[in-house]
Amino acid sequence: MRLFVALEIPTDVRDNLAAFLKKMRELSEQLGEKRVKWVRPENLHVTLKFIGEVPDAKLDGIRAALTTVRRDTPIDIRIGGMGFFPDEERPTVLWTGVKAAANLGSLAGAIDRALTTQGIAEEKRAFAPHLTLARFAPPVLPEKLRAPIQENADRDFGSFPAREFRLIESKLKSAGAEYTLLASFPIAREV
Repeated sequence: MRLFVALEIPTDVRDNLAAFLKKMRELSEQLGEKRVKWVRPENLHVTLKFIGEVPDAKLDGIRAALTTVRRDTPIDIRIGGMGFFPDEERPTVLWTGVKAAANLGSLAGAIDRALTTQGIAEEKRAFAPHLTLARFAPPVLPEKLRAPIQENADRDFGSFPAREFRLIESKLKSAGAEYTLLASFPIAREV
């Protein structure tokens, strides 16, 4: 099974993102642009740890490890702004930013460390929270999409307090990834 740990996006923020994605998808279709794959709004999430393929037998241990992870308070999140990985000249991903207090990075680090007890490799890259909006193949930003993306470069999609994180299974299908919630874990310790 292919697994990851993530924060869910609440409906009001997801609806704001969905409106932008719908507009951009329609523009891409009008232009006959096939180099851009827009993410389906229901698949938007903030990845805290990509686990990858693991045997089914590891699932109970992974769940147990994640139950040990807690922070002192929920995490205030703001979604907004846009950018590209690796950059605008050769983009492979269009993303919107995730602005949060330092406890988001602390949570991601604690999840990473907890999962090492289950034989899952520790992340080597620095934690860079974001939401993937689109993927480019080949890595070229079509000129007619550049202006509408730049117009939304500072767009604010909303904010929310993250109170839980989730363990999710991802099944890759021809129509895109299909996600199944396996477990939810509270972020903050009970008072």
